[in-house]
Amino acid sequence: MFILTKIADLVQIAPAQFEKHSRVAIENNINAKYANRVIQKIGLCICMYDLLWASEGLIGHGTGLVNVNVEFRLIVFRPFKGETLLGKISSATPDGLNIRTDFFEEIFVSYKELPEGCEFDHNEQSWVWVVDDQRMYYDKNEMVRLQVVDEEWHDQVPDSTSEEAVEKAKKISPYSVRGTMMKEGLGCCLWWE
Repeated sequence: MFILTKIADLVQIAPAQFEKHSRVAIENNINAKYANRVIQKIGLCICMYDLLWASEGLIGHGTGLVNVNVEFRLIVFRPFKGETLLGKISSATPDGLNIRTDFFEEIFVSYKELPEGCEFDHNEQSWVWVVDDQRMYYDKNEMVRLQVVDEEWHDQVPDSTSEEAVEKAKKISPYSVRGTMMKEGLGCCLWWE
């Protein structure tokens, strides 16, 4: 679920941060730039893990910013295919279930990936698994177990400079996970205790 990724970058330290130890200033700048951001084909960055290397700082002409080349490792959320995750149901639609964890909300289980015998209850706005005339509901905020089947990446660069294209690009999540609940032990955790 979590991996370490090695990255090299240029960090700029502002004069207001000169009273801090250089390592602390570098770490703060890296976390400000990367934490809670998605890097395409890498994953959702959580925070800096460690600093591997840093060059001598060079003061930029006219700005007073100190430029430091750094190499560091980040903790990144990127579950692998086949991994089992725990999450809570945030909403249900006729297309499937939207699931979230404490820090990630872009998990989707399509209706095609729900167990055989599932149907959508429009009155309750939830999915129901009917087994031997017993109705088991996928209720909102219920803890569920799912298996990762795929991931989707969307580049958020707009097609054109029009406001409509920019807004459309902002609405699409840069990284999402697709899951399944078709195997034994998957689905609402209460059912399998």
